[in-house]
Amino acid sequence: MTLLRAILIVFLSGIALFSYAQKHIPLSEGYIVEVRVKDGDTTLHRNLPRVIITGKRTFKSKKKARRYTRLVRNVKKVYPYSKEAAILLRKYNDTLTTITDKKKRRKLMKRCEKELWSEYGDELKALTMTQGAILLKLIDRETGETGYALVKDLRGGFTAFFFQAIARLFHLNLKSTYDGQEEDQMIEDIVLLIERGEI
Repeated sequence: MTLLRAILIVFLSGIALFSYAQKHIPLSEGYIVEVRVKDGDTTLHRNLPRVIITGKRTFKSKKKARRYTRLVRNVKKVYPYSKEAAILLRKYNDTLTTITDKKKRRKLMKRCEKELWSEYGDELKALTMTQGAILLKLIDRETGETGYALVKDLRGGFTAFFFQAIARLFHLNLKSTYDGQEEDQMIEDIVLLIERGEI
């Protein structure tokens, strides 16, 4: 009888220790996993990050290879600016939605524009035409709005029309949209490679 009692005490103390340990494991040492039960069988379920498999890009000529290398260099240069533009746009839109007075809105916009020019003006002036066109496309990709629509929302229709006219003189278009499936497929591929840290 004492042997049975000893086994029972060890068994119950083991259950008590197990339940205590289960209650006090910090979440930082593990993670919550979703489970699915199908026909009495329990399986763990976890969503994995999106994986894109691409083959090594080959080119028919050295000229096309150089063109692609130049596109990679240009996208790598302007992509951080488009990300920053999206962040700043969200920040300014949140602030602007709270202000109803037109004078205060205009004053805030002038102050924001002055800050942006002082911080990024020299770098943006140094961009080439091609880099500027890619930047406009990437801003549309990040914000969902064309450069023309952004200028019109933030500065007004006349200013947007004026900037569009100047852009057209330099063979740029503020109304150009981003099409990652067709026209801008190569830019989209490069952006995905940048985001994955492969280039």
